[in-house]
Amino acid sequence: MGILEYLGAPRRQLFAAKKYIKGKLLGFSCLHTAPNSTVELHSQDEEVVIAMGSNVGNRLHNFREALKMMRKSGINITRHACLSETTPAYVTDQPRFINSAVRAVTKLGPHESLSALKRIEKDLGRTDGIRYGPRPIDLDILFYGKHKVRSDILTIPHERIWERPFVMAPLMDLLGSAIDSDTVATWNSFSRHSGGLSGLWEKLGGESLIGKEGMYRVMPVSKSLFDWSRRTSVMGILNLTPDSFSDGGNFQSVESAVSQVRLMISEGADIIDIGAQSTQPMALQISAEEELGRLIPVLEAVMSIPEVEGKMVSVDTFYSEVASEAVSRGAHIINDVSAGQLDTNMFKVMADLDVPYVAMHMRGDPCTMQNSENLKYDDVCKEVSSELYSRVREAEMSGIPAWRIVVDPGIGFSKKTEDCLDVLMGLPDIREEIAKRSLAISHAPMLIGPSRKRFLGEICSQPGAVDRDPATVASVTVGVLGGANIVRVHNVKGNVDAVKLCDAILRQKSSHMKFRQ
Repeated sequence: MGILEYLGAPRRQLFAAKKYIKGKLLGFSCLHTAPNSTVELHSQDEEVVIAMGSNVGNRLHNFREALKMMRKSGINITRHACLSETTPAYVTDQPRFINSAVRAVTKLGPHESLSALKRIEKDLGRTDGIRYGPRPIDLDILFYGKHKVRSDILTIPHERIWERPFVMAPLMDLLGSAIDSDTVATWNSFSRHSGGLSGLWEKLGGESLIGKEGMYRVMPVSKSLFDWSRRTSVMGILNLTPDSFSDGGNFQSVESAVSQVRLMISEGADIIDIGAQSTQPMALQISAEEELGRLIPVLEAVMSIPEVEGKMVSVDTFYSEVASEAVSRGAHIINDVSAGQLDTNMFKVMADLDVPYVAMHMRGDPCTMQNSENLKYDDVCKEVSSELYSRVREAEMSGIPAWRIVVDPGIGFSKKTEDCLDVLMGLPDIREEIAKRSLAISHAPMLIGPSRKRFLGEICSQPGAVDRDPATVASVTVGVLGGANIVRVHNVKGNVDAVKLCDAILRQKSSHMKFRQ
């Protein structure tokens, strides 16, 4: 409602308008109203933060539907926090929750937004019950523009933000420590903490709370939740191509491919990554139809074997058509070396497929990625971080939540030998650079794929790809100790023990740090 619309309004509405004007002069507005006399500011977009929780029914389905309904209601989501699984608070005798939060823009006023969220909750089966009790979906407005709202049915900022780690964690994923706008500055001022929201989060315990206090960051995979922080996952490579640099032509029959999958699983693979198109330098690009012809018979056979139960199957493709067909045949993950650059429909398709998406850094395509222009870097880790984040940001704006994104810095793709070494040693720096733009994406699982790459052969004077396995083990070790969560390898057996040792070292290091604190 514009200010002129207050003419002839009851005395209490005029009083509310004066308080609104006064608040605006101070940088934020205070709306103290009853719901039937609310100042609804819908003439311009307002940025909002909405917390999400679910612990009844299919929790992931509830989240998916709530996001769709918010968009249809005029709440346009721009950023997603990580997804966390948490123990219940206040009323503890109930199932575990999944929690997250989103940033969005809307022209709806605060009470209109509340009404839209209440309709979504009702449509998803929420009924009146005990306070803080079980619910299929819970949607709370944490912040609305620069405004404070006080009415009989709505309080903004949400009054219990400051005491709830399961709310503060996703809120910090969304906002980070950087003040990127006047609105975020106002939200920080609402905390009444000298260090703003990040200071308050640190006071509660900050990142040390993740992994304890019953709170874990997770990624939905199929019908389960994948906690990538507990141990490093090994992804075994299955190439169905005749021209891959390492094992081209070895697994072109369905029988040989399935046998290799069984072997990798027996050796300790957590994920099988199936690729039907070569992406080595100068590889000729085949059509989606030809790629599907290679892939589908093997994928269907692999999904039918009992050994795959409890494992994850990934398909390595940059075609949206292949991704869609693969998921319809049971694939759990899509691994895209181009991060959507080679198929403009990929992000839109992935948003609807609702499976994890690996976004890898690469300049150009396999035919051009190693040309002189694509190999120019001033600071390879900073530039990889920036370019990779820009792709991930576009993916998120297209509807792929941050909690379904895996990042891959693209070792061996559009990088010289020294660049590959810098990236391998600089994984913490890459996370730190991404964190400046989005804490949520910086917390995403990181995948690395140095296995048998040319840079290892150049360093170790090993022209044969298979002869680079010892160097692969060494590079995997460096990567895991630097923060990689998934390692993509040809030789599973040779790398599983290295990963186990690295995980043990990291646990020991973590326990020493906690003891010192």
